Amino acid sequence: MGKSQKKRSMRRHNPVRVPDSHLPKGLASASETSSKTQEILPIIQKMESPDSGDRKWACVAVSNLIQNDPSTRRLLQGKNIIGALITRLTDSEEEVVVEAVGALRNLCIDGGYDICAEMYNKNILAPLRTFIPKISGVLSQFLTSPKTSPESLKKIVYEFADNVITTLWCLSETSNKALNAINEMSLVPFLMSFLAAGDALPLAPVTSAAQCLYVLTDDNYPAISDVQTDAGYIACLLSIARRENGGLDQTKNLDPRTVTLSVLAAGILRNVSPIPPPSAASFVDIDKDVVLPLLRPIISSISLPEISTNVQELVQRFSSEPQLERLSLKNSPKSDHKSEIEIQLETLEARLRTVQLALEILTGASAVLPDPEPHPSTAEEEDNEVDVDEDTADINMEVRLQTSLPPLPNTSFLPALVLPVLSLIQPTSLSFPPLAAPSSHPPTTSALSAVHVSALECLNNIFLSLANSPIANISKDVESGATVWNSLWTALSLVGTQTGLGQERRQQMWEVAVGVLWGVGNVWKGLLEPNDEQIKLLMQLSDSTSDPTLKVKCIGTLECLAQYPTSIPHNQIIANYLFSALPENDTPSPMGTEPLIQAVSALIDIYSDENTPYDVNFRQGNFLTRLATSVDGLKKAVKGIDRRKDGGKELRRRGDDVKENLIAFIQYRRDLGL
Repeated sequence: MGKSQKKRSMRRHNPVRVPDSHLPKGLASASETSSKTQEILPIIQKMESPDSGDRKWACVAVSNLIQNDPSTRRLLQGKNIIGALITRLTDSEEEVVVEAVGALRNLCIDGGYDICAEMYNKNILAPLRTFIPKISGVLSQFLTSPKTSPESLKKIVYEFADNVITTLWCLSETSNKALNAINEMSLVPFLMSFLAAGDALPLAPVTSAAQCLYVLTDDNYPAISDVQTDAGYIACLLSIARRENGGLDQTKNLDPRTVTLSVLAAGILRNVSPIPPPSAASFVDIDKDVVLPLLRPIISSISLPEISTNVQELVQRFSSEPQLERLSLKNSPKSDHKSEIEIQLETLEARLRTVQLALEILTGASAVLPDPEPHPSTAEEEDNEVDVDEDTADINMEVRLQTSLPPLPNTSFLPALVLPVLSLIQPTSLSFPPLAAPSSHPPTTSALSAVHVSALECLNNIFLSLANSPIANISKDVESGATVWNSLWTALSLVGTQTGLGQERRQQMWEVAVGVLWGVGNVWKGLLEPNDEQIKLLMQLSDSTSDPTLKVKCIGTLECLAQYPTSIPHNQIIANYLFSALPENDTPSPMGTEPLIQAVSALIDIYSDENTPYDVNFRQGNFLTRLATSVDGLKKAVKGIDRRKDGGKELRRRGDDVKENLIAFIQYRRDLGL
């Protein structure tokens, strides 16, 4: 019913780094906005050249052309550049293969899901699969005889391994089919070999191996089992996670990937927890002893406004400086050349991605509520619906059907996370692209908005947990509640309500933030004074969306605001809005079944105490009669829920509970005679 904690499902670790969503569909719009249209045909032609130098040039040129340029990327994609690059993975010249893998890796990172799906459909895994034993063999040779191979060869092999592993990581998030195919490759020993030899290898391939393993162990049993059953793997991961005490202090001359590696190791350990005996790590509290000590300093030590300002200054400097290399047919492009400014920009982006990763892991650690248990049902139960008779319904308003929950885990660490996470939801000037235009630096904008959304998801879990927590005195600290509430609305005012191409992240922030507002409202229910603008925005958002879950969140938040004791006019406005969701006569709810159930539940909760000052609205508004006339419509809506659909059984149980509570509530209010 909307109150869901984000744990692992539907979580994408590789957000699109350089989005093209601001462009209209089709190649024509990309052609109009790309400044490199004339350079594409020579690349396509040289990709098939009999000269290996030309083929290598074409592969490198792809990487150069697509850099922060979604229009050109889309044009190349329309020319089947992915198919051409995959063909080059079996090229007779190793240098061509190396550059082709690099170009495909960059396309994965910048373009995201659609490009990865195309790669999988064009059978990229076939050549990638052959690279794994080759990389393993060369890596073993480097480690056993480090002085026998030239550094230039090592550099090529390590970069090649980094690109292959990163591509596999991105592909594993494309679909269940792709994940199953990658599971068949049994990559865990290969990836762990990089982590085990991390001290002797460059950071880049080791971090990529950790990132790939983090994704593969995310609710994916084959990889989880492979890690769990090897005590050496667990010991290695614990060592890496505890190596860095956290913090992304800019005064440290520290490669951010060192911190990222520790964060990833902690995330992998959390993914494979609980670790079974006889491993010594089975006695380690991963969250308390590893995750929280590492991640809290990381999310507390970064300033998003400062990073945004630094990036804008660097971008301005970069655009004003003459470029040393221009892509042309006369000059061979260099795929590994980066200016000092480009390196600084990548370092800042890496810091943001590490914070996003830390938030993602903390989101899981904050999800202390158990998942709903599946309720067994028989075919007979599906077909035979039993309605509760109004005369025999329980009229005791204190007795509600509830699912018994096991004892909740320790939540004492949650309040300390609120303020540092709250600071990460505040947008900066670079957090979103301009309307129908790309950002001045798309990777930073992508990373910043991802941090904001991840922070909101973390807060969502924190407040859902706190609302069900035995921690004393939280709701008594009304000042803190008001601070959190106002900070959320301040952030949303900066997000704005703009819609259109390229503004998907703004909408996503609203969708997640309303869940946080509901959680905060539940913790401080009846203690947060509503205002007209907030109520209006919540109603508008509910009316404008077709997503029933978002409607439920809006209704739940309004329910909390309606219970501020002395705000009688606001209570009336909210109540009338909730009544608009109810069915009338033979007309079903205009909002749909799930929002209807939430609206009825909200009305019962708001007016369950006849002694509240705002109960005058219930009596003067003839709410009892209006509720009574909606009973048959509610019964019909609940009976029409398809239990076979995803979440249908849980929604049906919830609907039956609310239906019975409504009948009991009506009888209760009638007996009061008010």
